[in-house]
Amino acid sequence: MVEEELSVWALVANASLLVQLVMLTLVLASIVSWVLIFQRGQIFRLAKSASEKFEDRFWSGMDLNQLYRETSSSPDANSGMEQIFRAGFKEFTRLRQQQGVDRDALMEGTQRAMRVAMSREIDRLEMHLPFLATVGSTSPYIGLFGTVWGIMNSFRGLAQLQQATIATVAPGISEALIATAMGLFAAIPAVIAYNRYSARTDHMANAFQTFAEEFFSILHRKVHTQAS
Repeated sequence: MVEEELSVWALVANASLLVQLVMLTLVLASIVSWVLIFQRGQIFRLAKSASEKFEDRFWSGMDLNQLYRETSSSPDANSGMEQIFRAGFKEFTRLRQQQGVDRDALMEGTQRAMRVAMSREIDRLEMHLPFLATVGSTSPYIGLFGTVWGIMNSFRGLAQLQQATIATVAPGISEALIATAMGLFAAIPAVIAYNRYSARTDHMANAFQTFAEEFFSILHRKVHTQAS
């Protein structure tokens, strides 16, 4: 009988309404976190693969005008480097066709367009990461709140008994501790995923920055070579 009362489902079913709401909140947070973890993992894998493919094409010696036409006709939304290249080369071409634009203004406008595109790509990679950080930081406290509330109810019930035993105390304490366990269960994967994806975002941001600087140097040499 005691084992039946101490089963997880029985403890959850017998918990107070507030503790059940805390548990439900943690379960929903955990489910959403796992969905985002798998979704972000897929996005990062696609982004890395697409950027590597574009970088190979970029450094293959292909003419930049041809590369721009090909990427414009069949753009790859997963490739951040391609988006930076297209934004920079489009602005570079547009400014070169205008009369009275000097070389400094041309290169400044090109660099600005690449910065905007890079910022947009980084924002895309960082999407939903704040939610994982929030779940990781608040879930233990939410679970602890449910635990404290459950223990308060347990001691309130014990005050009405003439004699308290382990058998009478155990169900209430176990019920309360489930909330803490669920909070940790929701928080730990979210924290690990947030740290991992933040590191991968920083790594890709550095790769974008390096590519943008190298591409800018190529355009800079092209402008000054033609001018001389």
